[in-house]
Amino acid sequence: MSDSESPEIGVIGAGSWGTAIAGMLGEKGCKVDLWAYEPEVCRSIVEDRENAMFLPGIRLSENIRVSDDLDLVAGGKNMVVMVVPSHVMREVAGRVAGSIPENAVVVSAAKGIENKTHLIMTGVLSEVMPGHTHMLAVLSGPSFAGEVARQVPTVVTAAAEDPQIAGYVQQVFATPFFRVYTNPDVMGVQLGGAVKNVIAIASGIVDGLGLGLNSRAALVTRGLTEIRRLGIKLGAHPHTFAGLSGVGDLVLTCTGTLSRNHTVGKMIGQGKKLPEILDRMSMVAEGVRTAKSVYNMSKKLGVEMPIADSVYAVLYEDLKPEDAVYQLMTRSLKSELEDVE
Repeated sequence: MSDSESPEIGVIGAGSWGTAIAGMLGEKGCKVDLWAYEPEVCRSIVEDRENAMFLPGIRLSENIRVSDDLDLVAGGKNMVVMVVPSHVMREVAGRVAGSIPENAVVVSAAKGIENKTHLIMTGVLSEVMPGHTHMLAVLSGPSFAGEVARQVPTVVTAAAEDPQIAGYVQQVFATPFFRVYTNPDVMGVQLGGAVKNVIAIASGIVDGLGLGLNSRAALVTRGLTEIRRLGIKLGAHPHTFAGLSGVGDLVLTCTGTLSRNHTVGKMIGQGKKLPEILDRMSMVAEGVRTAKSVYNMSKKLGVEMPIADSVYAVLYEDLKPEDAVYQLMTRSLKSELEDVE
């Protein structure tokens, strides 16, 4: 970690969010190396200064150098930002771990829960690069990549157990259009960012079925209750879920037309099948895989999550969306505040 005003940063992953992060930091004056998996992304950025595949229409700063060489991108950096899909985080982090300097801060900007281990992303990174456990941080919150790239005012959270690490990430990322708060609740911030994608699929199903705004509002509200319930069980701070990485990210993803997870749910509500939907998508909808993790976690921990259960059943057990709605609406009646602590 360095106090340099213009740190050197490696961004691992050149999807829409990774490219937006690299673009923002490059515009701020940081020297950024961006790792791209796809050769056509490398060519597009080198030749046209644009990621035409994942973030079209946005010209990228000359401070950004794109490469398919992980060692080059991670080596000698003050900070490395991991922005790969959650299901490949372990593999990519394992490949890059040996190149990251000991004093570099490693930031996870991915939102997901690993299927087999049920680990959040910093848990995966701690296993793969144990020497960097004390240098890990998270960036999360309501932040569609396209809007960040267009410099639409956006507010997010930087979470780390060490307040100095969180403060460093805050300072590096903060710009006049990208405001960053800090939070010590690493577990809560990541759970909010991951599980909201599952609820967003449910919200999309509601919209695809044409059920109306009453239904969506209820879905979002009770979805937040489920996220909070799981978070408290895992030791997260309850107040985190009322913040940017909780209700903020949930509302954005459940209502925004740019949400991939909402789009998946909407097409399911309109009668399309999951394999067909995923075949059409060039970018990852994290909630599809996270639904498996959340379902299995909730059963193992004894946490009641009926909306998340229903999403899992629709995605993987061929439950009809209409039947899922009926089952949710006819569950045994309860007090709204019965599990509030």
